[in-house]
Amino acid sequence: MGSLLLAVIYLIFISLGLPDSLLGSGWPKMQVSFNVPSSYAGYVSMTISFMTIISALLSPGMIKRFHTKWIVTVSIFLTILGLVGFSLSTRYAMLFILAIPYGLGAGAIDASVNHYVADHYSGAAMNFLHCFYGVGAVISPYIMAMALRHGVWNDGYRHTAYVQIGILLICIFSFPLWKNGENEKDAENAAESAGIREALKVPGVILTLIAFYAYCSGEATCFLWTPSYFAGTRQGLPDQLIASFGSLIFGGLMLGRLISGFVSDKLGDRLLIRIGIALELSGILLISIPFNGYMATAAGFIIIGTGMGPVYPAIQHMAPINFGRHNSAAVIGLQMASAYVGSTFMPMVFGILQQHAGIAIMPVYLLVFAFLNIGLLEIAYKTADKAGRSQNDDQ
Repeated sequence: MGSLLLAVIYLIFISLGLPDSLLGSGWPKMQVSFNVPSSYAGYVSMTISFMTIISALLSPGMIKRFHTKWIVTVSIFLTILGLVGFSLSTRYAMLFILAIPYGLGAGAIDASVNHYVADHYSGAAMNFLHCFYGVGAVISPYIMAMALRHGVWNDGYRHTAYVQIGILLICIFSFPLWKNGENEKDAENAAESAGIREALKVPGVILTLIAFYAYCSGEATCFLWTPSYFAGTRQGLPDQLIASFGSLIFGGLMLGRLISGFVSDKLGDRLLIRIGIALELSGILLISIPFNGYMATAAGFIIIGTGMGPVYPAIQHMAPINFGRHNSAAVIGLQMASAYVGSTFMPMVFGILQQHAGIAIMPVYLLVFAFLNIGLLEIAYKTADKAGRSQNDDQ
């Protein structure tokens, strides 16, 4: 029964990934349909991310009051409302209203399912869980590409909503599989954990938060602007092909997390992050070279995603080791908040920059965040190690 439920949970994370890459894939055509500047995608993305922040902050209280299966069911229903609403939108302003259920559903799923898997399954299951997020994020650009080939962008959102409805029905039928009792465990763990103020005073935490912010800034920028990068730097490509490029970064993330799930115990989190960011830097270099055609650039984005893949889960996995188990829950919560702040604002900032300087500045933008990420992480490691040695010497 546990394995069957885990399969349902993986399916839920596929549903979490499905909506995330649609806006980037469909925006080159949506922009024309709404007759707005290309940078306006950033405002919609920011609104979705802001609602995700709100639902993530509310999720601890919801987890204590409601069973995970109910949170997931309502959240998927909210994303379906957002997807159907986007498909029916005839004006740009309508997207902001529909971004409310779109984002609220995503944040609650992310927090509640991660919490449930952490309590009831192994660390390997958690690594592969994030891989399945990539599966969903890879699928939806192809749904959008098929919609553009045979119809309009609205159909991409509508067909994705149909897939979400199927997943929602499976979740409802799986209710008997879910275990009870996690609320008591959550309350016990919360009573033993440090608060946010206490965690912020731990050496290295603030540096890690800024590094996490930098990582998610680069990741979210790729999520939203990769198809537009091809549209702006490679002339004459078909609309459906441009839309499909939205899956490149997600495919790389999925590959990177799949590989890291098998090798993380052997390499360790720190080495895995260093290898990943080195791979990310090589991908950024590749997309900055003005090759003829698009294959080398497409390969570059896959390499970027593969390098980014292990960074997010590895940073969170190291929290108990670097900062102590007493602080780890608060630290991980702060990391998620930093992640959402980066993914909320920095794609919008890039949208404004590229409107004035051109979309070709994207590699430079990504490079800044990659160096900021690895540089701050290395300083945070040394700070945490030094603080740990000092505590041992005092004892």
